[in-house]
Amino acid sequence: MHKKALEALSAVRPPISRLDRSRSPGELSADIAEAWKGTETALRALVGGSVTSGAALIHEARHRHFLTLDQANALAAFNAVSQRCADTSYHPSGTDINAAREGFDQFESSLQMAEGAPEHTVPGEAMSTRGLRLSPLGTPRPVPLPPEPQPWWFVAVVSVAVVAVIGAGAFFAWKLLGGSSDRATFDGAVALFSQGKKAAARDAFEDIVRRIPDAAEAHVFLARIARESGDLVGAREHATLAVQADPEGVLGLREMAAVLLASRDYELARRFYVRVVDAAPDDLAAQGFLGCTLLKLGRLDEGNRWLERAGPGAWSSCSASVGVPGAQTQRAP
Repeated sequence: MHKKALEALSAVRPPISRLDRSRSPGELSADIAEAWKGTETALRALVGGSVTSGAALIHEARHRHFLTLDQANALAAFNAVSQRCADTSYHPSGTDINAAREGFDQFESSLQMAEGAPEHTVPGEAMSTRGLRLSPLGTPRPVPLPPEPQPWWFVAVVSVAVVAVIGAGAFFAWKLLGGSSDRATFDGAVALFSQGKKAAARDAFEDIVRRIPDAAEAHVFLARIARESGDLVGAREHATLAVQADPEGVLGLREMAAVLLASRDYELARRFYVRVVDAAPDDLAAQGFLGCTLLKLGRLDEGNRWLERAGPGAWSSCSASVGVPGAQTQRAP
């Protein structure tokens, strides 16, 4: 399957080679869209055919061990760039071009490494088997690699959101879980999470969503755990499921915004933080990180207004990271 994927990926090289800042925004957007479309074709060939696309397709390839964590995250960033380029008014940046190239290079290297593996192994196994363990059900599952050092705002988002999620756990269990046994299971999983037993907590939350696929609160925790371990593809998938299950749920919306911010998909993160602020006008964390997101987008006046409205907090340091004159520069502890 990896040979077919490599053949399909060959069609992506021309648009990738044309990515250059000297070309017009429209031409760059068209080439990025064409490159991602070809990359999806190659991904489908790799997994033996699939009706999924985007993040779900990347997650499927990752789940079947065809991609490492770094490769999956690089492809997720490539996918996010292609989604932004679907907007005809969007002008791809140098960062977008680099993300597209990096996603292509990472995927191509994974296929080339697998091509030289013994025939009885699958590509993911050929690359590395050190990141696998056996679950209680006896099926292999990935153990995340140690995350690379994260920027201050990633750590701040995690810290603020963890407190918010734990504090609202009991309410979610009452609202969205069915019987008392399900609530007891959820409470136990929350306790494991708060004790730092992330692997056990993940297993417990996964058991809940297997039985109750629309248990939004369990998906929020699974997104959080995936994001903390650096699996932004899995985090985005669970955050999406949480929002789909409870479209007005503040914690699900906030988690989706945090995942998008960590993925540097700033425009989409801004939209979700706006939804959180609309649903919970007193949510200072959402206001603060909305300000940070606006600064990342270059909308400095708006960003500063939201930072001032939120007051000092974990979000204050983002003004220093983008060099905003006269803005607050207090760092989170």
